[in-house]
Amino acid sequence: MSHLLARRQAPDEIGRTQHITPASAQWQYVGFDCYTLATGKTLEGNSGERELCLVLVGGRASVQAAGQSWEDIGEREGPFDGVAPYAVYIPPGSDYRVIAISELELAVCSAPATGRYPARLIRPQDCERSERGSGSNRRLICNILFGNIEAESLLVVEVITPNGNWSSYPPHKHDTDDTPRETHLEETYYHRLSPPQGFAFQRVYTDDRSLDETMAVEDGDVVMVPRGYHPVGAPHGYDLYYLNVMAGPKREWIFHNDPAHEWMLE
Repeated sequence: MSHLLARRQAPDEIGRTQHITPASAQWQYVGFDCYTLATGKTLEGNSGERELCLVLVGGRASVQAAGQSWEDIGEREGPFDGVAPYAVYIPPGSDYRVIAISELELAVCSAPATGRYPARLIRPQDCERSERGSGSNRRLICNILFGNIEAESLLVVEVITPNGNWSSYPPHKHDTDDTPRETHLEETYYHRLSPPQGFAFQRVYTDDRSLDETMAVEDGDVVMVPRGYHPVGAPHGYDLYYLNVMAGPKREWIFHNDPAHEWMLE
């Protein structure tokens, strides 16, 4: 199996199904965890030297963090409901507590930070939803923690790719610190499929093909993109959701298209 692919695991004693750290991914910035919590279960932690974005992928919860409390938030059962999620931004050095009001799928996105911004609730109306591309390249974008909300390092966005369509396409990359032409951002893709027995494909490759991996991803898998182009395809019959987490030395998303495939944008 590719070292870039983390298969979904059965929930451990704290409900965790994915655990990606900078050390395990062999990079510097992005961390990603995912939890499945039964009704009434609690998750507690401290953000340490990192800022967090807690995304309620599905279900309802009460969240306490940095002296604030948000009771019974969450409006969707899952990521394919057609509405934006609730999320909570947590600065470094903060204790937090999540109580599942219903069965809860919770993503915890993290990156280094110094504490410049306070804890706050991100409501569905705070997210920016749009449609990108056309034909079999059409996908639905929801910016959760992007240009719409301030943060130090984190960029968090979710995407729905209808079955038979492509996204992160034409292939693009953001692995070079060369502002304003391109920025260096590590990235994780947390994949969900509807119906859940489906699969999708993701390729990660560089110009010189020193990295060239094509992976069949299943429901709950994570793909790590340390560098290179990273297109995604959803087969007929299976809609694809993914939650992207990006971070790097600058909080700017400036990408570079693969020149071999840029013609289709003309």
